[in-house]
Amino acid sequence: MRYTGAEVLAVADAFTDAVLDVFGGPPWEHRDRAAILERLRRDVHRPGFTAILSFSDSGAVDGFATGWITGAPFRTDRAYGRVTARLGPERVADLLVGALEVDELGVRERVRGTGLGRRLLAELTTEAPDGHAWLLTSRHAHDAVAFYRRAGWWEPEAVPGMDNDVLVFLSPTHTGRFDSAAGR
Repeated sequence: MRYTGAEVLAVADAFTDAVLDVFGGPPWEHRDRAAILERLRRDVHRPGFTAILSFSDSGAVDGFATGWITGAPFRTDRAYGRVTARLGPERVADLLVGALEVDELGVRERVRGTGLGRRLLAELTTEAPDGHAWLLTSRHAHDAVAFYRRAGWWEPEAVPGMDNDVLVFLSPTHTGRFDSAAGR
């Protein structure tokens, strides 16, 4: 089910349960219910905020995808500073600003391998401006990294000497206008 803006707050408890289940352990930092809810309450006001949720028959959220349009100036909180360090400010502005940012994508273990993650990601990115979407993940999230690569997402090359623990992926439809390093 697609939610835009604050509509998703009506199912915030079920969403939070799923986030805690999926991202409650390393390398993720989502371990506090109140912090997840507070972040969701802030995020729903971002331009273009969208949440795609898949519910089980019991009403639990089995999978979720959230995102919004990346604005300018590019943020510096959370892991965004590491994204800028990895790509450089000019490439961030060219590749990421104005694109759909996939903020969260998660599927509960009981439904992994069913294609749900791929469907959620595809539905969230259907309205990406010019087909441009991006996401970041931890280099240590091996299953997530493998999933994005299998789904055709690609990594722009890091600025020499600026490789770090954050990986940036661009959607298969992202033209990477400025990124000649990846052959795009």
